Amino acid sequence: MIHIENVSKTFTLHNQGSAAIPVMTGATLSVAAGECVALTGNSGAGKSTLMRMIYGNYLAASGRIEVDGTDIVTAEPREILALRRQTLGYVSQFLRVVPRVPTLEVVAEPLLAIGTDRAIALARAEELLHRLNIPETLWTLSPTTFSGGEQQRVNIARGFAHTYPAMLLDEPTASLDATNRATVLTLIEEAKARGAAVIGIFHDVEARERVADREVDVSVFTPKREALQ
Repeated sequence: MIHIENVSKTFTLHNQGSAAIPVMTGATLSVAAGECVALTGNSGAGKSTLMRMIYGNYLAASGRIEVDGTDIVTAEPREILALRRQTLGYVSQFLRVVPRVPTLEVVAEPLLAIGTDRAIALARAEELLHRLNIPETLWTLSPTTFSGGEQQRVNIARGFAHTYPAMLLDEPTASLDATNRATVLTLIEEAKARGAAVIGIFHDVEARERVADREVDVSVFTPKREALQ
């Protein structure tokens, strides 16, 4: 489902004489349907960078990143947007939504965007908000007014609303209490059981050991860097 081959990435520091900083080279891994691969490595090793390249937020300098047959590196923007709607979900650490949109609509939006019947989409949103312990009294309010923990849970509900065949999870259990952490891990297990290919960053070791089938240390893809002059 997800195939990454010989991917590299370089950042250019335009405010420092256009210095080129290689951050990844030779990244190669595959994730099968129903499998969860955890990205590991010290801070700065490139875990989030690789995740963003898979999602198409960063453009790889070379190599191939195939998700369900679409090469993200060479795909047109419309192809990447279509892939995000139908195939590739991304649960980031931060909720980014249009202000004043009710929470229930925020969670249902991925389903509505692919033409799901409105009643079915809203019912799925209600189910997830219940499971993640967001009180019904908040569903008609914008999540931009919520606490950080509540926003994180709304973001998770939104990310799991559609049954994406492939999912990227960036610290999905960070800062959650034990009850909601357990719910999120169950959602990941359910996604795997229906055949989703999952790549995740889990600093929570117990969470990683529960849901990840194997680990990939991305530091092996980090080139040595010379100090900037």
